[in-house]
Amino acid sequence: MTPPQTSLLRIAASIIMIAVSGSLSEAADPSLYLSNTGQHRLHSSDMPPGQIGQARLTGRGPVQSYFQPVAFSGPKGVGFSMPESGNFFGKPDSSLQVGLMIGGVYRFCITGIPGAEGAELYPTIELIDRIYPPPGLATSFPIMINLDKEDLAAALDGRMVTRVIYLEDPQTAFALPETPKTSRAIDIAEYQDALEVADRFGRPVAIVRIGSVSPPSAEALMPQFFFGYPLWAPIYQPEQPEYAVQP
Repeated sequence: MTPPQTSLLRIAASIIMIAVSGSLSEAADPSLYLSNTGQHRLHSSDMPPGQIGQARLTGRGPVQSYFQPVAFSGPKGVGFSMPESGNFFGKPDSSLQVGLMIGGVYRFCITGIPGAEGAELYPTIELIDRIYPPPGLATSFPIMINLDKEDLAAALDGRMVTRVIYLEDPQTAFALPETPKTSRAIDIAEYQDALEVADRFGRPVAIVRIGSVSPPSAEALMPQFFFGYPLWAPIYQPEQPEYAVQP
């Protein structure tokens, strides 16, 4: 295993990300990806956050109370952080890894955006399924969330970007190694259902929604902003030992 709106389809070796953006000129032909109805057979990517993930908890498989490893990445200088101590976010990390639960909707913070120093974004990620790595190697095969400059710029411009991340079908996956830096992108139009497209390529596992919303000033609205503060687990990366250079 390898690790107002438009839609981007981002493909990694094992993970594909679909997002919604504004240009229809580069949109894929909907006949290539859509069903006869143009919608996912059960759900839609524009459903309220949390609804699809909660529905998955009623299905089969060991998904209850499982912390699925998730790894964030983005342009150079960008940092990601999760909420800690109530309404405060932790220290930004350019390669943040955390364990998230299926069905939860998590608000995270993005800082250090190139060309927009001081600006912050507060996207959400909803896990709608898990992946099944070899035993003992869960943190070596996280769900990869790679956000690029176009995503961040669109959100700062007031647009909404929706990404659907899924595990590729091994029978139809590209036989090429992929990383967040080399992932390919296909744009789909806003009238296409991102979840439907993702389901054609494999098994959807997460939905990321990136907008320009900011934390509310009223304390009473914070629990709603953070979707009830679902549990998450930090994943600490092993520190690289420093070796003294002998003269």
